[in-house]
Amino acid sequence: MAPERAAADDVSAGGPGNGPGSASGAAARGFAQRVVRGRPEDPRWARPALLALLAVTAALYLWDLSASKYANQFYSAAVQAGSVSWKAFFFGSSDAANAITVDKPPASLWPMELSVRLFGLNSWAVLVPEALMGVAAVGVLHAAVRRRFGAAAGLLSAGSLALTPVAALMFRFNNPDAMLCLLMVCAVACVLRALEAGRTKWLVLAGVCFGLGFLTKTLQAWLILPALAVVYACCAPVRVRRRLGQLLLAGLALVVSGGWWVAIVELLPASARPYVGGSQTNSFLELTFGYNGLGRIDGNERGSVGGGHRAGGPGGGWGQTGITRLFSSDMGGQISWLLPAALILLVVAVGMLWRARRAVDAEQAAQRTEFLVWGGALLMTFTIFSFMSGIFHQYYNIALAPYIAALVGMGSVLLWRRGGRPARSVLAVVAGVTAVWSYVLLGRSPQWLPWLRWAVLVLGLLAALGLLLTAWTGARDGARPDADGEYADGDPADGDAAGGAGAGAVGPDGRVPGRARRRAGVVAGVAAGLGVATALAGPLAYTLDTVNTPKGGSIITAGPAVQGGGNFPGGGRGRMLWKGGNRIALPGGAGGRSKGSKGNKGGQGFPGGGQMGGFPGGPGGPGGAAGHGGRMRGTAGMGGLLNGASVSAQAERLVERNADRYTWAAAAVGSQNAASYQLATQKPVMAIGGFNGSDPSPTLAQFQRYVAQGKIHYFIVGERGLFRGAPGGEGKQAGGPGMPGGGRAEQGPATQISAWVEKTFKKVTAGGATFYDLTRRKA
Repeated sequence: MAPERAAADDVSAGGPGNGPGSASGAAARGFAQRVVRGRPEDPRWARPALLALLAVTAALYLWDLSASKYANQFYSAAVQAGSVSWKAFFFGSSDAANAITVDKPPASLWPMELSVRLFGLNSWAVLVPEALMGVAAVGVLHAAVRRRFGAAAGLLSAGSLALTPVAALMFRFNNPDAMLCLLMVCAVACVLRALEAGRTKWLVLAGVCFGLGFLTKTLQAWLILPALAVVYACCAPVRVRRRLGQLLLAGLALVVSGGWWVAIVELLPASARPYVGGSQTNSFLELTFGYNGLGRIDGNERGSVGGGHRAGGPGGGWGQTGITRLFSSDMGGQISWLLPAALILLVVAVGMLWRARRAVDAEQAAQRTEFLVWGGALLMTFTIFSFMSGIFHQYYNIALAPYIAALVGMGSVLLWRRGGRPARSVLAVVAGVTAVWSYVLLGRSPQWLPWLRWAVLVLGLLAALGLLLTAWTGARDGARPDADGEYADGDPADGDAAGGAGAGAVGPDGRVPGRARRRAGVVAGVAAGLGVATALAGPLAYTLDTVNTPKGGSIITAGPAVQGGGNFPGGGRGRMLWKGGNRIALPGGAGGRSKGSKGNKGGQGFPGGGQMGGFPGGPGGPGGAAGHGGRMRGTAGMGGLLNGASVSAQAERLVERNADRYTWAAAAVGSQNAASYQLATQKPVMAIGGFNGSDPSPTLAQFQRYVAQGKIHYFIVGERGLFRGAPGGEGKQAGGPGMPGGGRAEQGPATQISAWVEKTFKKVTAGGATFYDLTRRKA
């Protein structure tokens, strides 16, 4: 046997007689073993558990993904354009002829566009990159938490992120938020690595992540930047002068990685690039600091839905602001399941580790720093989301998901390892609070799985009681705390628990410490496992409901409909109706009775007073019926603005007719209307006025010039009439009153173009939709 072992060792080491191929094979085997086994110091179950978690997450996020079809058609149309035009790819254009861009930077579109170039235009090619980003975010979060707090904390954090309802929602959707979430997790992970030894490269990599985040969703990527910079400046294990120099280098990396594209767009003449969608002056800087930037904070969003600052309370038209905003009916079920637990654990953990400020314990100081990083990111994002007055959708809350998950995993494992009365008591409080809050959230959908909220409440309180009992009985049954009030697991006085006198040893007071400690440990373990299970039961149920429900349009939510949910523009609290077994959420104030577009299960009406009007695709506006049919649930009352139009086979054939002879096969007011026809025909369709129909592009003179040059074939009206107004004015439109704003919108380019087309060209109908043939003038 000895010669055989020697030969084996010789081969594995690449010894005499072994060529480079043998060495590379051994290296490959070693890498495979590391992938399967993980780090040598990890428990044997750690890596298999991680691989299983990632596999389950992938299955969850990929399940029935094509049911959502093109999800948000606004972005899917841009993906189609970028898959056939490199210019559209670079600028993020809505169409391959590059009339106008989407109202965001293009980075989030690039992975999807490359996927479509490889696999063709279909829902899987569009949405699978988003799902893979979700799996990657879960993996990176696990790695970041595990380095300091161990495999159990990493798995708990990663699992909590994977089961957060709003995360499952957005990692199956094609909005920019999925990529932004992944980049923010990577940025925090890089900052944590930099904090370990003060290494510059990791801080520079964090700057690159923030720069790419800016190219994904502009200033939202920088919400956590101040908190992370302050923590590094105060806690990095290098001299202050070096810290400041490293931060400057990271800032330079941020500017370069995020600013190169902005510089090109701003320096190019307007005639050489598409119009910057979402801006009023064809400037990306205006878009960044206005509509997509400070306007989101103060509510003064020129060109937005409603046209700038809106009245209606502290939240303007987007719901009430305040510290309880993210716990409200329409937000709570998306993100807040573990938010109370995360906040409690953050405060307790930082307080517990604060003595390390004098560097008494380097490991505790490092743990405290990590809590400050994740906690700072959470508190910054939570505060801004709670008090911002501009556009705020429920799905924005995905930004909070990794920070909450990390704090829950780190805090729970830290307190569990410490043991003792104070730590176990805090865990009991966390379990109880989480169970009660889950009961409240589940109670907002009283007809949906009514048994679940009672099961979560009862079992969660039992888990809290078990943790509390073991915390107090453990001390009485012979366990002795150390100077810090902690209980060591290997106390020699505990008999057989430490190899002492054995199970039958009895202390001077007649107690059996070892046996009692074992019993308390078993009870505590069962209680802890039950607490984790009940804490994740509600998010899991919401996530499964989300995965099993196709999503489409511009405004989507996770989970079932809720009572009092739906704070969409207009203010006021909504109500939930039950009709025919379907959930029908009607948000808004009094008079919000507009029916959702057909094809949507439980479509939401547009809030406000009276019947909705004044938007493209609403009553009296172009766009037609929205939705993908079947079980689609979402906001549908603003068909054509928030959802795309239904395109019949006859309308599709009409737009495709001789389309290659024109630069744009058709033009439509609003990006969603244009997107529907572009995705159906895969031909460029001009989005007049961008997303809202309110951008001044093209002007009437420009549109007339395009028509005279034979560049546009059809003007799409749809089923509900011509566009007579846009957000920002009275918005008078055939069929109903407009959205209130300031001034009159009848003089805007979209209205002027609609009036000119109606007056000048012949009308054509196909499949219930109405078009104007821009090659045939009226007599």
